[in-house]
Amino acid sequence: MTLDLTPALADPFDGLDPDAVSDLGIMMRGKVRDVIDLGDEVALIATDRISAFDHVLGTVPYRGQVLNQLAAWWLERIDDLVPSHIVSIPDPNVTIGRKCRPLPVEVVVRGRLSGSTSTALWTKYAAGERTIYGLDFPDGLQKNDALPEAIITPTTKAKHGAHDEPITEREIVDQGLVEADLWDQVRTIAFAVFARGVTLAARAGLVLVDTKYEFGLDADGMLTIIDEVHTPDSSRFWRASTVESQRAACEEPENLDKEYVRLAYARDGYRGVGAPPPLGQGLAVAAAGIYQETFAALTGTAFEPGAYPAGPRVEAALRNR
Repeated sequence: MTLDLTPALADPFDGLDPDAVSDLGIMMRGKVRDVIDLGDEVALIATDRISAFDHVLGTVPYRGQVLNQLAAWWLERIDDLVPSHIVSIPDPNVTIGRKCRPLPVEVVVRGRLSGSTSTALWTKYAAGERTIYGLDFPDGLQKNDALPEAIITPTTKAKHGAHDEPITEREIVDQGLVEADLWDQVRTIAFAVFARGVTLAARAGLVLVDTKYEFGLDADGMLTIIDEVHTPDSSRFWRASTVESQRAACEEPENLDKEYVRLAYARDGYRGVGAPPPLGQGLAVAAAGIYQETFAALTGTAFEPGAYPAGPRVEAALRNR
C-alpha cells in the first residue's frame, strides 16, 4: 500500500465546530491520545502521533486507527478473562470507554530476558545480578532467552512529565498502593491475559516478548482492564522466524512494534538525550508498514484505513453513538 502522509498529519479535531467542541468537553490533549469527557464515559481519540524516547514525537500514518481496531480485536479475545472499559468503537478513530479509577501502578509482564537500557533485565543479568526487581533468576540464561516462566516487573504510573519507575510487588502492597487481595487478582489476570497473548501471537508467527497492562476499578468497584492490550505501542513483538537466525548472527530479532522506531534512532546515534532529529517521511512510512503488518498477522485481515481527517466524523460518531 502506498501511504499518503497528508491526511494523517491532520489534527483529529480539525473540522470540529469550536462551540461543539466546547459542548463535548475536551478533557485532555495528550502526546499521542486525546480525551473527551462525556459524563459517565470518555472518548479516547487515538492519534497518529508516536512518542519514542522522551523527545521524539512524530506522525506514523494511520497509527491511531491500527491501535483502536487491534485493541478491540484483542479485547474480544480476552473478555472471558477480564472485563474491559470499552463501550463501543463508533468510528475507526474513536473508542468510547467507561470512566474508571486507574490503579497507581502499571503491570509489565515479560516472557524473555531482553532489553538494552541501563534498567533492562538483560543489562542487569549480564552484569551478574541474579535478584532483579525482587525476583530471582537462574544462572545460564542468554540474551533474549525465554524465561522459565513469565514474570511481572511493575512500575509506578508516572505523573505528567515524569518517568515510570520500577517497583516490586511487595512494595506495591507494603506501601498501600494496591491492597493485597486486589493485587493477587491483578497478577492472576495479567498472567492469564499474557498467556493468551503468547498463544495467539505464536499462531500468527510472532513472539510476544513483553507487554504493559493498565488496570482500573469501574464505578461498581470491579477490576477492569483499560487502555490498549497487545498493540505495537503497548507490547513488543518479534518475527518468530528471525529469533534463532538473528541470535546466531549476534543480532536482535526483527521487531514489529514501536521499538522499530527507537532502534532506527539508536542506529543513527540518538539515545534520547538532547534534541532528536525529526521523524522523516521514510521512517514514518516504514513504521506505518510495521504497524499494519502486525495488525494483519494477528487478525488475519489486511488493515483498511477509515475516513480521514477524523474531525467531522468524530463529532458525528460521538453525538450519534
